[in-house]
Amino acid sequence: MTTSNTPRVPASGPEPPPAAPADDERPPTLVDRAQKLLHAQATLGPAAVLLITVVAFAVVAPNFLSPPNISLILQQTAVIGTLALGQTLIILTMGIDLSVGSIMVLCSIVMGRLSADAGVPGPVALLVGLACGMACGLVNGLLVTRVKLPPFIVTLGSLNIFFALNLWISRSETIRGADMSEVLLWTGQVVTVGGTRLTYGSLLMLLICAVLAYALHRTRWGRHVYATGDDKEAARLAGVRVDRVLLSVYVVAGLVYAVGAWILIGRIASASPQAGVMDNLDSITAVVLGGTSLFGGRGLIIGTVMGALIVGVCRNGLSLAGVDVLWQNFAVGVLVILAVSLDQWIRKARR
Repeated sequence: MTTSNTPRVPASGPEPPPAAPADDERPPTLVDRAQKLLHAQATLGPAAVLLITVVAFAVVAPNFLSPPNISLILQQTAVIGTLALGQTLIILTMGIDLSVGSIMVLCSIVMGRLSADAGVPGPVALLVGLACGMACGLVNGLLVTRVKLPPFIVTLGSLNIFFALNLWISRSETIRGADMSEVLLWTGQVVTVGGTRLTYGSLLMLLICAVLAYALHRTRWGRHVYATGDDKEAARLAGVRVDRVLLSVYVVAGLVYAVGAWILIGRIASASPQAGVMDNLDSITAVVLGGTSLFGGRGLIIGTVMGALIVGVCRNGLSLAGVDVLWQNFAVGVLVILAVSLDQWIRKARR
C-alpha cells in the first residue's frame, strides 16, 4: 500500500483569507473617541468653547475680565438666557419658536400699561403679564397640536401677530419706568457678590434654570418631553400623550418668556415696544451653541446657559476689541453654522 505525499485538500476548497474587520469592529480612532465623548457629555463642547472665548478676549482686551465688565456681560445675558431657556423646551420637542421676542415685548407692554396707565398694583400687573405669556404659548401650542401646523410656520405667523398687538397696545410709545410700580423694576436692582454687581434678573434666570433642569431630569413630564422629541411615534406607542406634552411645553415656554419680559423691564427701566423684538435669533443661537440638538430629544438646560454666555462674551469681547456691530453679527452667524455642523457630526457617533 502506497502513501501519497500530496496534501489533502478539503472538499470545500482552500480556506479563504481572513476577512478585513468591519467598520463597527475596527479599533476606535482618536476622532471616534472624541465624537463619542461629546455625544455622551453634551455640555463638554459648550464649556470648551466658552473657556476658549474667555481666554481669547482676555488676551485681546485687557479690561475684559474686570469686575465691571463681567457684571455687564451677566446683565446682558439675563434676558437672552431666560428666552433661551424657554426656547430649549421647544427645540427639545423638535420644534422651534420664532415668536419669543414678540411674546416677551408684548408681555412687558401689558405689564407697563396696566401699572402706569390703569393704576393696577404692581403684583397684579405682573401676574397678568405672566398670564399673557402663557396665553401666547397656548395659542402656539393649540395650532401645533390641534391644527397640526408646523411649529416654524405657526411661530412665524404669531411673531407678526404679537408684534402688531404690541404696537397697538403701546401706541408705539415707550412707557417710562418712573410711571410703573417698583415691583416691575425689581429685577433691575443690583446686589454685589465678590466685587461683581449682579442684578436680581440675573439671579432669577439662574433660578429658572435650576427649576427647569430639575423638571426635565427628575420628573415624568421631563422624561416625556425628551421622549417626544426623540421619536414622537415611539413615545405615543409607549403611552405618552404626545399632544398634551407638546401643549404643556408651549405654555411653560410662554411663562418663561413672560418672566424674561419682567427681567427686560428691570434691565432698561422702561417698557419699550421696540426692545428685544429680534431676540428670537439670539435665543436660538444660545440654544444651539449650548449643545441642544435641532433634531430634538438631546440637550441640557445648563448647556443653554453656557450658550447664552458664549453669545454675550462674543458680543462684549468684540465690542471691546473695536469690532463693528456688523462683524459681530457675522461672527455669531459663523458660530451658529459651526454649532449645527458639530451637532450633526456628534449625532453620527457609533454606539
